[in-house]
Amino acid sequence: MAPRARPWAPPPPLLLLLLWVSGHAAPVAGLGLDPGAGLQLERRFVPDRCPRAVRSGDFVRYHYVGTFPDGRKFDSSYDRDSTFNVFVGKGQLIAGMDQALVGMCVNERRFVKIPPNLAYGSEGVSGVIPPNSVLHFDVLLMDIWNSEDQVQIHTYFKPSSCPRTIQVSDFVRYHYNGTFLDGTLFDSSHNRMKTYDTYVGIGWLIPGMDKGLLGMCVGERRVITVPPFLAYGEDGDGKDIPGQASLVFDVALLDLHNPKDGISIENKVIPEHCERQSQSGDFLRYHYNGTLLDGTFFDSSYSRNRTFDTYIGQGYVIAGMDEGLLGVCIGEKRRIVVPPHLGYGEEGRGNIPGSAVLVFDIHVIDFHNPSDSISITSHYKPPDCSVLSKKGDFLKYHYNASLLDGTLLDSTWNLGKTYNIVLGSGQVVLGMDMGLREMCVGEKRTVIIPPHLGYGEAGVDGEVPGSAVLVFDIELLELVAGLPEGYMFIWNQEVSPNLFEEIDKDGNGEVILEEFSEYIHAQVASGRGKLAPGFDAKMIVKNMFTNQDRNADGKVTAEEFKLKDQEAKHDEL
Repeated sequence: MAPRARPWAPPPPLLLLLLWVSGHAAPVAGLGLDPGAGLQLERRFVPDRCPRAVRSGDFVRYHYVGTFPDGRKFDSSYDRDSTFNVFVGKGQLIAGMDQALVGMCVNERRFVKIPPNLAYGSEGVSGVIPPNSVLHFDVLLMDIWNSEDQVQIHTYFKPSSCPRTIQVSDFVRYHYNGTFLDGTLFDSSHNRMKTYDTYVGIGWLIPGMDKGLLGMCVGERRVITVPPFLAYGEDGDGKDIPGQASLVFDVALLDLHNPKDGISIENKVIPEHCERQSQSGDFLRYHYNGTLLDGTFFDSSYSRNRTFDTYIGQGYVIAGMDEGLLGVCIGEKRRIVVPPHLGYGEEGRGNIPGSAVLVFDIHVIDFHNPSDSISITSHYKPPDCSVLSKKGDFLKYHYNASLLDGTLLDSTWNLGKTYNIVLGSGQVVLGMDMGLREMCVGEKRTVIIPPHLGYGEAGVDGEVPGSAVLVFDIELLELVAGLPEGYMFIWNQEVSPNLFEEIDKDGNGEVILEEFSEYIHAQVASGRGKLAPGFDAKMIVKNMFTNQDRNADGKVTAEEFKLKDQEAKHDEL
């Protein structure tokens, strides 16, 4: 149940047998107690702890069974299923009970023998208590309070770090067990497996809880004891809490925020070098652990072994994270605390409860902007750096490939062999192709490639994460100049005017693939001709022959045979 006031109909009135009756009758013999004897008490159970005992002027709630000395019952509060509630020492009880209750502890049980002169005397109670009766009472004290009492607070656990405590108008989430002063449980948020969520100090709670919660830290545990006039008063709550009941709340504070709160940021690790900070519109890849304010875990990118990838500043994430991820450096670690109105609000989401403050410990792996191009930093150039790489050149180079956070992806040095490509032929990602241009042999450079010029959103399964910025440390070892664009073979000398006849060695007017291939390879070997470097020479020659074999009959005739400048539509001689 929620500790807030609710209307209730009053309990049925008690019998008047315990109310004060003025006057005393003469003693009556034979009732088991000397009529002149005084009050007799037997403490049948005394609790180990007794922080407070009944004093004159206190208000008490107790159960009792009233019997005559022969064991006949004349009254019982248990039969009415309601405690007897009364002030002590103010004449509202028979004198013997006024005396018998003083010094009792909550949960203490006393057996009381009251002589007639301290009970109903010579008049008795018509039809119920004979005149001059000795009365026995078995009393169990349930509750005790005084009109001068205030809320009592006992903190039994306080966290070592307490950056903020509950103030008036804060919104809190807490668990509690609610008991009466005798320990009887009347309600528990734990049993409902749901925190109690409310504003503090604005009248949403009973006054005692409004006061008792102030000053608590997240993670703190305290016992708040509330007298009835600061709880549900004379009427109780109409259901579980009787009138005039003191209440004890064992409270554990889980969450705390104010509707005026913004996010808070705590920097954990800031890299020594930070060339650029994230801005709205950037695409970030980051790891995070997500917890509630009390440390309860709700999510982690680490557990999925995959970064969380998103645009920032554009509404792709909750508002608090959109704001908290601005201005970060690559490699930075920070804690972002997000109040619920900038998180998942009153409803929550999944295993995030409603109105929960969220704590994200993030580690920024990389970020880029879709408008980014590659970045090239040259670390070394040899003294002679006049011949620069261009489209069509055949390159041999070493590289280390890593992510922006330094995670090594691949290395040709580790493999012990170079990586070989023809520049501009689509053999590497576009960013790498761009990064290798205008480079000389011996040069060392770092090329940073954004994902849209690398492996994109998909990445390479098991090798390159999706949307990853890549870093290549490159050393160019060898450069073989390529052929002019559109050529796979060129002549280094003047072309013989009798070229077809030279190829057609048997003079039958037809050139087959074997004759053509033998001739071209011989020209390359002698230095008279050159094939495009970096490609399969056998395949180039076969394609050249196919281009000359216009009718695709496996033979080239003199009529079919043409040089490149004679037939621009084909990749030929």
